[in-house]
Amino acid sequence: MGRVSPPQAEPTAPTRDVSRTSVPVTLGSRPRAVTPHRSGARLSPASMPVEGPLVDSFGRVHSDLRISITDRCNLRCVYCMPEEGMTFLAGDELLSFEDIGRFATVARGLGVTSVRVTGGEPLVRRGVVDLVARLAAIGFEDLALTTNGTSLGRFAQPLAAAGLRRVNISCDSLIPERFARIRRRGELARVLGSMESAEAAGLAPLKVNVVLVAGVNDDEIVDFARFARDTGRIVRFIEFMPLDAEASWRRDQVVPAAEVLSTIGAHWPLEPVAPIAGDPAPATRYRFADGGGEIGVVASVTRPFCGTCNRLRLTAEGSIRNCLFSDDELSVREVLRRGGGDEEIALQLRRAVWGKRAGHGMDEPDFLRPSRSMSMIGG
Repeated sequence: MGRVSPPQAEPTAPTRDVSRTSVPVTLGSRPRAVTPHRSGARLSPASMPVEGPLVDSFGRVHSDLRISITDRCNLRCVYCMPEEGMTFLAGDELLSFEDIGRFATVARGLGVTSVRVTGGEPLVRRGVVDLVARLAAIGFEDLALTTNGTSLGRFAQPLAAAGLRRVNISCDSLIPERFARIRRRGELARVLGSMESAEAAGLAPLKVNVVLVAGVNDDEIVDFARFARDTGRIVRFIEFMPLDAEASWRRDQVVPAAEVLSTIGAHWPLEPVAPIAGDPAPATRYRFADGGGEIGVVASVTRPFCGTCNRLRLTAEGSIRNCLFSDDELSVREVLRRGGGDEEIALQLRRAVWGKRAGHGMDEPDFLRPSRSMSMIGG
């Protein structure tokens, strides 16, 4: 079992109290066993391709890889982690950077063109700049990182020098007191400063991720749209998903993307931006009609984009996940640690992708929320 990590400390009042004391829980990072395929997948192991790109049984080609390098985080956001009681992976359970590099090299040879480094909070893992340099040397077309921004100020320049191209920074409120209640730790000013540091280092375009929760921060939609217009940063509004560790998610907490667009459009008309071929971002993009910048919406709950999903994930301890909402996982850690050949790693990747379901099934009666929360999976 992992050990419990000690705390890593670094507005207008919401209509719902998000600062209430959480009931301590103990959560592991162990995946469930692979479950039977659902949602009408046409699985046939014998017909799984053994050469060419990573394609699933529905013809979706997978070229975007999210690599989680830790399940730890120095914040305790209310929509992700409990305030206390998290059980984290022990250091020897994590994939080494050498193993991650080898896995990524195999994935690149199978057609993966885009990599995003995630967590937890990836910047809490020692040596992250060296890992970025290792991944950059592999030659991916896009190399990005998602962070809560609390430590990015001192990492931005070294990461850019190592080959990182872009960052996504999470920021769920522009009101300092509310930001502190949602994050339970950290300071808004520090995160805003990190955005400036990232831009100064050339990590652009800068994307700002906002998880909206009804009654908590949905009254800031227009404020964030104005923030996008004033700064030129791309604000992405993300629907609250059932990936919180406390399993308290309810549908009435979801702020639909359509509501976001309607609210912003009443102030500044929006027009859709045509998707860029090969763009790994899950957001649907909109520009302000007067040329004042861009926003995006990630409608995973109300308008799922499963039909075009090209993503797969590697968890911090070496499990391949083909869907954020599925507990179907295949481990690659033992293959890597016993010195298995690249062909074995490639086969595990192909198996994981071939087993992908048609959709996340959130609206199906037999849907089961994932056993692992977002910090355990990797964003």
